Amino acid sequence: MPIKHRLPKENKSLTGRAVFRRPPCARIESIELTQFTDLGLAEPILRAIKAEGYTKPTPIQAEAIPTLLTGRDLVGIAQTGTGKTAAFVLPLLSRLAANPGRPEKKSARILILAPTRELAAQIAESVRVYGSQMKLTTTTVVGGVKPGGQVRALARGVDVLVATPGRLLDHMDTGAVTLRTTEAVVLDEADQMMDMGFLPAIRKVMKALPTRRQTLLFSATMPKEIRALASDFLHEPAEVSVTPVSKPAERIDQAVYFVKGDSKPRLLAEVLSGDDMDRAIVFTRTKHGADKVVRYLANEGLYAEAIHGNKSQNQRIRALEAFKSGKAPILVATDIAARGIDVDGVSHVVNFDMPNLPESYVHRIGRTARAGRSGIALSFVGNDERAYLRDIEKLIKRKIDTLDTPDESMALDLSLPEEPGPHSKQSRGRGQGGGRRQGQQPRGQTHSRSRSGGAGKGPRKGPGKPAAASSRGESNGQRSAQANANGQKRRSKPKKSWSPVS
Repeated sequence: MPIKHRLPKENKSLTGRAVFRRPPCARIESIELTQFTDLGLAEPILRAIKAEGYTKPTPIQAEAIPTLLTGRDLVGIAQTGTGKTAAFVLPLLSRLAANPGRPEKKSARILILAPTRELAAQIAESVRVYGSQMKLTTTTVVGGVKPGGQVRALARGVDVLVATPGRLLDHMDTGAVTLRTTEAVVLDEADQMMDMGFLPAIRKVMKALPTRRQTLLFSATMPKEIRALASDFLHEPAEVSVTPVSKPAERIDQAVYFVKGDSKPRLLAEVLSGDDMDRAIVFTRTKHGADKVVRYLANEGLYAEAIHGNKSQNQRIRALEAFKSGKAPILVATDIAARGIDVDGVSHVVNFDMPNLPESYVHRIGRTARAGRSGIALSFVGNDERAYLRDIEKLIKRKIDTLDTPDESMALDLSLPEEPGPHSKQSRGRGQGGGRRQGQQPRGQTHSRSRSGGAGKGPRKGPGKPAAASSRGESNGQRSAQANANGQKRRSKPKKSWSPVS
């Protein structure tokens, strides 16, 4: 089942206002445009939009599209669920419609980079929908699947290539694709894409692009430190912001529970058993934790699916299909894996583990209250996560309401001294997205090698395992055995925010 991108339909008027800075961004006045026909899009694009039943652009679309049609670089900031994907897809397709031509072999006229397979699939589906009235070729290049089909598609040349950085670099290294004739590049979810974890891959891709190109950055959040990195990639960009940075949608009812760490699974089961729960996404900090939550909920009679980087692409697709169809009303996910999940009707978002980065909180709760609907966001705060809550409240500039736990035995004693957080500040973008880090095997390559003996470079350590896996992918048992072999004792870990569930 394809992941269909939806533009919000309940958008009666344009209330957002563009914000532009100088230098280097010249000031451009906001223009009130209330119909897609006012934006200057090519006729085939307008026909596709009309076929989908849309007439009014969202604020980010109304502000970004006219600027992008001039060929200017742009930084676009908008909350998730506001139609930012269409804000760059529509003008880029209009550009292709106005300048038809066959792409060169092994090349792409438009390149769109996304941090995760799911987001890449969503963007590619948007390209197909809004390019349905054109003779358009598009392909998706992501890890977790065999590369052969991707190589064959790239050999003919494509108009639009949607990719994750790691697998794209694999194909660039083998000569399956070249970017020397690419006309425009988009970095979507830029706050994660231009993180230190993905930056080496992004820089290598950008160096392979022509100097004369259009470059776009779109994201729901844009922390100040990421702005400095953006200056390396864009030339005198316009900046469009239709919402304050990192402000969650106002239709989301937010609340927190202060709960003992070992009571989190029990509280989660009670919350998800409520009559008002229709469809929920539960966020955990780790992949292993996501699987544990799924097992615990199954024991409580609640069907859930997990989605994270250790799942194969087919497993992730099946989990998303089950969630979208309602077969699995609960989806348990890690932060990066959840990028690109665009499902209507999510009534609840539950932060089982609080995010280390306050910006991630905005991304998480943005999975609900989409397309004009309302939603509920609940956060479980353990004694080692209270500092994370303060960071979040500082970012969103409001205190989040506190709810009492259903059972007093679950409640956290706030008079206790705080414990240190489960982890130090996590590096942005570190996860399952498809970026590759300096000195490590690309993630997509790891999948294809271990599962199919597929393409990829680099030394191996043991049959079918990349050398990089030994530093990050080893199990607790392997680390323990190694420590015993060296006559060392394992260092005790800080107390987790919840006890393991068997």
